[in-house]
Amino acid sequence: MREAAFVKRNQARWQAIEQTLQTPRPHPDRLAEIFIQLTDDLSFARTQYPNSRVTQYLNSLASKIHLEIYKNKKEDRSRFIAFWKYEVPLLLYQSRRQMLYAFIIFMLAGIIGAVSAIYDETFVRLILSDAYVNMTIENIRNGNPMAVYGNMEQADMFFAITFNNIRVSMIAFVAGLFFSIGTGFILFQNGIMVGAFLSFFYKEGLLAHSLSVIMLHGTIELSSIVIAGAAGFVMGNSFLFPGTYPRLYSFKEGGKRGVKIVMGLIPLFMLAGFIESFVTRYTFMPVLLKVLIIGLSALLILYYFVFYPTKLARHANLRSD
Repeated sequence: MREAAFVKRNQARWQAIEQTLQTPRPHPDRLAEIFIQLTDDLSFARTQYPNSRVTQYLNSLASKIHLEIYKNKKEDRSRFIAFWKYEVPLLLYQSRRQMLYAFIIFMLAGIIGAVSAIYDETFVRLILSDAYVNMTIENIRNGNPMAVYGNMEQADMFFAITFNNIRVSMIAFVAGLFFSIGTGFILFQNGIMVGAFLSFFYKEGLLAHSLSVIMLHGTIELSSIVIAGAAGFVMGNSFLFPGTYPRLYSFKEGGKRGVKIVMGLIPLFMLAGFIESFVTRYTFMPVLLKVLIIGLSALLILYYFVFYPTKLARHANLRSD
């Protein structure tokens, strides 16, 4: 599309956006809609007309809306709710490509770890340690392969696991400082571990049982680690690909977006820690109950991190990238 046609097609809407910003207190829903819509226009303009004035104009307009949405207003009593209802979903929609990259890296690493463990008996011990493998083999002989989940008092286990999950997510995010390569490495490392772990139980003839137990908490936990990795990519890519922004400003904004995504994951890590500490230990619970917990967890992840952000975008009548 020629630049003149692009401007003519959208000029009236951009002027309406400017008028909306001039109102004393624009409604949060309206700001959310126009922000997603405008960033979509900006993405298109950056690709088609990188050095154009219209791109600079959209940059400026998007920055104004960004400040209006994200500035911390003390008088806004719904700020806490708005964070999870609007800000995080908006950021997730903006970061959908990074989420896809993180998911692909994690899954590829899982496949590599699984195949390596099947064809190399020493690989599992290299990845999971001799102590863990020996303990698990002993648990299998005793008739409770997943007994490791019941070895600690519930409350202590909850705090330890939740802290560890948050720590891993922060490492995956902060590793984005190394031009996104660090985040990719952390995701790859965790994927290798999961793949090797599952292959170990597969070779013992316990894959179905191990999956039904691990995914009780792993559905939320592993998904959250992948999304934390996406936050790392958001930060790292903002430095590598600043677009029309100054590189330092782009990196600063990317860091803010990434931090907010990781903060949005904290309740999920707490939920995953609770399930692992208080539920997963009952490894021989009825299969239907396991399926229900795993299904509800998957539905939560898919709705909040995929469907709901897309719903906001569709509500704003966005074009897909």
